[in-house]
Amino acid sequence: MKYIIVSQTLLKILTGKFAAGITLWPFVILRNHALKENAVFLNHEKIHLKQQAELLIVFFYLWYGIEYVAHWCRLKNKKQAYYRISFEREAYANETNLRYLEKRKMFAFWRYV
Repeated sequence: MKYIIVSQTLLKILTGKFAAGITLWPFVILRNHALKENAVFLNHEKIHLKQQAELLIVFFYLWYGIEYVAHWCRLKNKKQAYYRISFEREAYANETNLRYLEKRKMFAFWRYV
């Protein structure tokens, strides 16, 4: 899968101090240039690229936003709401398995909803 890595201080504006990176098809935006060498971090972001592709990008962002708001309303905590999003749950659960994307079935995030 092809992707473009961008190292940006602009990430701070997009996510505050929380995120080390963000994937906005086809870009992976990093807070710190050194993350380019972090295989686990990049695998996490590649999982998001795959999720975005299978949901035709726009539907990924809609679903992500709806799920985040639903969890935030229920939990009253932004960080906990983020960690409950099905896309994040799949990515965190499999980020250390660097061969995960080779075996991943389409719409695998559904197991984490």
